[in-house]
Amino acid sequence: MKRRDFIRNVAAGSLVLRFGPGVLAGAAATPAAVPVLAAVEGESPAAITKEAIAMLGGMKTFVGKGDKVVIKPNIGWDRTPEMAACTNPEVVKTLVELVLDAGAKKAIVIDNTTNQAKRCYVRSGIQEAVKQAGGDMLFVDDYRIKKMAFKGAWLKEWEIVLDVIEADKIINVPIAKHHSLCRLTLGMKNWLGATGGARNQFHQDIDRAVVDLAAFFKPRLTVLDAYRILVRNGPQGGRISDTELVKTVVAGTDPVAVDAMGASFFGVAPRELPYLGYARERGLGEFELEKVRLEKRKI
Repeated sequence: MKRRDFIRNVAAGSLVLRFGPGVLAGAAATPAAVPVLAAVEGESPAAITKEAIAMLGGMKTFVGKGDKVVIKPNIGWDRTPEMAACTNPEVVKTLVELVLDAGAKKAIVIDNTTNQAKRCYVRSGIQEAVKQAGGDMLFVDDYRIKKMAFKGAWLKEWEIVLDVIEADKIINVPIAKHHSLCRLTLGMKNWLGATGGARNQFHQDIDRAVVDLAAFFKPRLTVLDAYRILVRNGPQGGRISDTELVKTVVAGTDPVAVDAMGASFFGVAPRELPYLGYARERGLGEFELEKVRLEKRKI
């Protein structure tokens, strides 16, 4: 072997030892960029939820060992899953399993319901789903609600559920629904279920209120249940004929983009929802999906 070749081989070997074999493979070894938004369509709510999280890098990207994680679905109404008033229990169950498998100490599921909480938790199917997955289902305790400063554009202070904000990580898990007062309820409006007080007052300026809430809670991840959506008579519906099967879950690290994608299931352009514009102005995300790294998949 010539001395020049020997030196070159030694140098290459040193690079491999220091950086791994991929260093010599050039651009081919560069991993694909992880999307900001993952939309998965399929027959199984559990399977599409798992796939969406995997596309974002897996749950360990968002949850650390020993974390106390709050999973915040919409359980606001005394309705069974086929009515699409509450988050699909299979989506919630899957997220609890993924969170615990990622090493979390606790996976807590909680919502400040509109109808009577015990009935909502049972009829939605979520209480049983969480139990099967090994998670903790908490009811909102009035003594665990505290008025806190917001310093928002509209909200200056409000009553907040302490069990939510005391978590190490928060995962927002709304369902996509029609809403008679604000057109649609998606991810940002789901934060009303983490508050107390006279929540009907939010509707005095709901678009700015939900942006203040989203800026306050700052979820690590948003997972939108659009398996069966409520297209009429929201937010509580009451008839299967008010629903449509879309069989999709949208997961993302940009809560604005998640809601923009959710709006598309109703044929609503993001610019038609004022709160998305306010949220973008506040730096919470992007509603123009062509500017977002989005990956779609059907399984």
